[in-house]
This record gives sequence, C-alpha cells and structure tokens, in this order.
Amino acid sequence: MSLEITHLGSGSRGNATLLQTEESKVLIDCGFSGRQMERRLARIGVDPSTVDAILISHHHSDHAQGADIFSRRHGAKLLANFTTCANLGFDPVNRCRIFEALERVQVTADLSVLPVPVPHDGADNVGFIVHSGSSERAAVVTDLGEPTDELIHHLRGCAHISIESNYDAKRLALGPYPPSLKSRISGRGGHLSNQQTAELLAEILTSQTKSVVLCHLSSKNNAPHLAESETLFRVENWDGDLRISTQEGPEFSHWLGQTEAEILTR
Repeated sequence: MSLEITHLGSGSRGNATLLQTEESKVLIDCGFSGRQMERRLARIGVDPSTVDAILISHHHSDHAQGADIFSRRHGAKLLANFTTCANLGFDPVNRCRIFEALERVQVTADLSVLPVPVPHDGADNVGFIVHSGSSERAAVVTDLGEPTDELIHHLRGCAHISIESNYDAKRLALGPYPPSLKSRISGRGGHLSNQQTAELLAEILTSQTKSVVLCHLSSKNNAPHLAESETLFRVENWDGDLRISTQEGPEFSHWLGQTEAEILTR
C-alpha cells in the first residue's frame, strides 16, 4: 500500500504536510489559514472535505493556526497531545482526540503514527513516525533544538525523512535578530542548524532511506542552497533523493520507498 507525502508549504509563516494512501488523507499540522489550506490542496486536486484527520505537532501558530477552522469547515478529526490541546483551547473530550508520546495512534484504517517527543521551547512538541500498512516507515520532524537518542533510534531505517534544516549558523550570528532570540534559536529548545541536520542525516541514512526533504528553512537566516550543500557535503555513499521544501508549496510529492519525486505543476 503506497503512502504519498506532499509538503503543502514549510517555513516560519506556515507548515502543513499531506499524507495520502488509497483510503486516507491526513494532515500533519495546519499552519495556514483555512482559505490558504483550501488553495494549496486544490493545486494538487484534493477536495478538503476528503481530509480525514489533522495531527498537530505542537501549538505554535505556524503549525496550528488553521487547524480549528479547517476541521470545522471540512469535518477533519483533530489529534494532539494534552498540552497542545490545552494551549489551543480545544475540548479534550468532544473536540480533540488526545494521544500520548511513544504510543502508536491508529489515525485511520490504514494509517498510524508514533509521536516521538522532541525538545522545543514552550511547547510539548512531537515528531511523527508514520506507518501505512507496510514494513516501511516515513518521518516528519520539525522544531527541535537537538536530536535526542530516542529520535535517532526511530529515524534510522525510515524510507522517507522530512526534517527541518532551519538556519545557517553564520547567517544567524551576523543577522538582525537580537542576541536573546539568536540564543533561543540556536539553543537546545530552538531549531536545528544546517550543520546539525547534516550531521544527523550522516549518522542515520542507509540504503533503506530513499528520500529526504529538508524543511522549515528560515527565510532570514538560511537559503536552500546552503541547506542542501551542507547535507551533500556531510552525507556520503547515499544515492537517494534530496529535496528542499519551501514556504510556497506544494512543489513535489514522494512515494514511500521510491527514490524519484513527482514534480508538481501549477
């Protein structure tokens, strides 16, 4: 059973990833307005009313601001951990299904996820390891200051990995942000730098991983060519597909276990 992974957009102004199987459509995060979500889904021919569920990684607005309105308009179920649910003001009994970290969640009949906790300031954030009825897995992980041993364990062997490569250390250091914000971004509860992401991928990539997407790039402290070149410099003997997800998605789709991405036209 094939799983299709499409980033509808990724960055500081909004994040959403669509998972599709033959039977299901599930969003990881919904960080755009309801109308923006509808427009982005329309570009790939997806009727919003066919989205079954929205998994929310954490409550920050660039990941969750459109979840409530999209759910109410189109009937998609909301799923989040208790802290995220509370921060968003969702009723944990009638409005939002609560999941626990490291407990497998059956989202639809043919798609389940394992929420893996990751460090991120002011939020009970999780990355998602996705199962879709086969032995192959996908991962979608953003907003973490450093990879934990637990996360490394679950990422190793995934057929597809979407992971943030948020900032270039030199651009952040020389950029316009105040020192306190620079420290927060580069700290354990902040984001992964290009170098951190590249070093992580060098540690975990094997022949089982067919595709990698670098996402959540900072518009002020990074550039696609910097993120890509850092990863290519550090990753050796891996011949899978490497792509960059930008704010202006969707741009491409991957199928679990396949190397070549489909480039989307508009």
